[in-house]
Amino acid sequence: MTPPSAQQIPVVVLAGFLGSGKTTLLNHLLHNRAGNRIGVIVNDFGSIEIDAMTVAGQVGSTVSLGNGCLCCAVDASELDTYLERLTGPAARIDVIVIEASGLAEPQELVRMLLASDNPRIRYGGLVEVVDAAEFPATRERHPGIDRHLAVADLIVLNKTDRVADAELRAVREAAGAAGGRAAVICAAYGRIDPELLFDPVLRPDEDDSFRQLTFEDLLPEAGRTREDHLHAAYESLSFTAGTPLSPRRFMEFLDSRPAGLYRIKGFADFGAGDPGNRYALHAVGRFLRFVPQRWERDEPRRTQLVLIGSGIDAEALHKELEDCQAPGQEAGEELERSMWGVLRYVRQPDDGEA
Repeated sequence: MTPPSAQQIPVVVLAGFLGSGKTTLLNHLLHNRAGNRIGVIVNDFGSIEIDAMTVAGQVGSTVSLGNGCLCCAVDASELDTYLERLTGPAARIDVIVIEASGLAEPQELVRMLLASDNPRIRYGGLVEVVDAAEFPATRERHPGIDRHLAVADLIVLNKTDRVADAELRAVREAAGAAGGRAAVICAAYGRIDPELLFDPVLRPDEDDSFRQLTFEDLLPEAGRTREDHLHAAYESLSFTAGTPLSPRRFMEFLDSRPAGLYRIKGFADFGAGDPGNRYALHAVGRFLRFVPQRWERDEPRRTQLVLIGSGIDAEALHKELEDCQAPGQEAGEELERSMWGVLRYVRQPDDGEA
């Protein structure tokens, strides 16, 4: 098992039918990587050109898989080989994106990731890219797209600039219905805010005058503005509490989290439930994991969470989180029973992902 203090690298699966704009979206992430080093596993099915392969500072972070569909060309042990290479300490990768073939079964890729025995990775979500202009026709030709949407954590309706407002509303409603609890956002040219998928990082140890050029250096200044207001496609909510949470109430909140709530990240304090630990929380779509971590000496004991989604009621969610606080603290057997719900989502040694 990974030590509680070890930083796990999120692995995001990027899927979608041929022509939906997956590679365009991936290149957008590489151009706007929010300070992260991105490792990319791509599938050379057909003609795929990823600009990252030709830019200084990116070549060593990219692995190309050939021989057809990713989920068919490699088994779990082979995928682990590539993940091992990208998660080695020398690579210093912050996030890994697997671009699946347009003919891939994304659910199989997710199963392969969850079955991986690499302790340095965690599941970062399944992003399904949909061509909004071609969605009705694609759905008619490939009914399996509904099955793909049903297992997605985030649905990106791409090429929305080619769709009239009324048609876009119909497409979004149909994709949302097929996707169930998945968040749905609209985009043009694959431009989504990287913060939806990974967090920006700071590297105070790097000497800026000697580092290699990156995409962000090579882009013109105009290309790095926020003119498109990418963050407007989703809402975020921050919650901080100095009073410990009731494990039972908090798990009820997590079990009933609304459709469109894509990510939850941060730390939960359950007080007397486990006085030596705080619990790092990672939730993406339906996936949930707690990681016990020791409190630092003299560290203020509090809960700090960030919630990200599309179409969420931030005010209502904040009120629900406030109601999870337990000023009187549960005690004894009641407290122990409450913690069972949390501990179900703590990965144990040699434990497969739920």
